[in-house]
Amino acid sequence: MSSEADQNESGAGPGRVSRSKAWSPKSVVVSFGHAAEGIAHAFRTQRNMRFHTAAFAAMFLAGMVLRLPHMEMIALVFVCALVLIAELFNTAIEATVDMITDRYHPAAKFVKDIAAGAVLVSAITAAVVGCIIFLGALDLEVSRQRMLYPSTIPQFVGAFLLLMVLVLVLKVTAGKGTLLYGGAISGHTAVAFFLATAAVVLAPHVWVGVLVYGIAALVGQTRVEAKAHTVREVVVGAVAGTIAVLLLLRVPVWVARLLPKTSGRIVRPR
Repeated sequence: MSSEADQNESGAGPGRVSRSKAWSPKSVVVSFGHAAEGIAHAFRTQRNMRFHTAAFAAMFLAGMVLRLPHMEMIALVFVCALVLIAELFNTAIEATVDMITDRYHPAAKFVKDIAAGAVLVSAITAAVVGCIIFLGALDLEVSRQRMLYPSTIPQFVGAFLLLMVLVLVLKVTAGKGTLLYGGAISGHTAVAFFLATAAVVLAPHVWVGVLVYGIAALVGQTRVEAKAHTVREVVVGAVAGTIAVLLLLRVPVWVARLLPKTSGRIVRPR
């Protein structure tokens, strides 16, 4: 009797599958995969999602090159992420409305318009915050000294996150392979060359470079031998990983040396 009662409470009976068992994900990895598939679908099908992602990457890159203070970077990342979250909710709401009805209805129009309005409000907020932050970085002497200051862990982490975004975007747009296997770029090779280039930048020594780049090349070779990627896809990953480090760890120093020195004051990054 107790087992039958438990089945009735869970919505399952003879020959039926419990709703909780039918809909609950098997593991955290599966849940992560479903979430990644949702983001990838929105990126492939929604032009605004691609535009917002590109704008986010450009603002993040500019902030990292200018080496904005930590709190300003946190505010920048937060408002940009808010836009992407609003766009994802907007996409989900539009898909739900289209699934419910395929005919024009004023209420359906209002639902879609309100969801689009939420995206607009978040985008305007991000634009205002971005203008405030970047207009404050127009002081050439402040920017020059920030970019000359030695790289820190936030710059390293930022470069790695930017590389991961680039890898995911290339995999999604190529339409081949999965987020974790195959695709237009070898993520394993990109990470290997990212770490190798970072090691060379932080410890510029000939034998260090030979060792770390040799290991990175072996990683790329294993991806080709496993037939997970072609040689071209491995090369693309190697170039992407190398550029990501140089772009955020060395380019700011090169740009700072080109800027004129306007005063003798010392500015330390916050």
